[in-house]
Amino acid sequence: MIRDADDYEGKLPFPTRPLKVGNDVVEEYVIPDDKRQEVLEKLYLFDPVPALDEELYDLHEGKTFIVRDFRVTWENGQNWLVSPYYPSSGGTVIDWLPAEAARDLAEDDDGDEDDLDDSEDEDSDADEDEGDEADSEDGQEA
Repeated sequence: MIRDADDYEGKLPFPTRPLKVGNDVVEEYVIPDDKRQEVLEKLYLFDPVPALDEELYDLHEGKTFIVRDFRVTWENGQNWLVSPYYPSSGGTVIDWLPAEAARDLAEDDDGDEDDLDDSEDEDSDADEDEGDEADSEDGQEA
């Protein structure tokens, strides 16, 4: 369930520091440990809000992290709840999955990789066949 957007508008009452994200520099809040749960509850877009010691998976980075390691940035007049990997891969709260779901996806992908390899081989074979047809058409025209 998505929470009301009004719950997370306005600048937070914490100091900020510069954070390099790609070619840009944004403001990252410096949030005291004793306020992290409160901030998470305020900014987390979905219900239920995860526990600080819960492990989640960042789809962009392809790695897990502990929720308490989240970051919050102030960009374009808005607060952004982001993963600890945000500077390198840009994962925000909408890119987080439960770690178990990510493990299940990885297991499914292991089986699908063979299928992908086979389909790539089939595509290569098809390309070769098309080339053969083109050669024979060229031969007919000559």
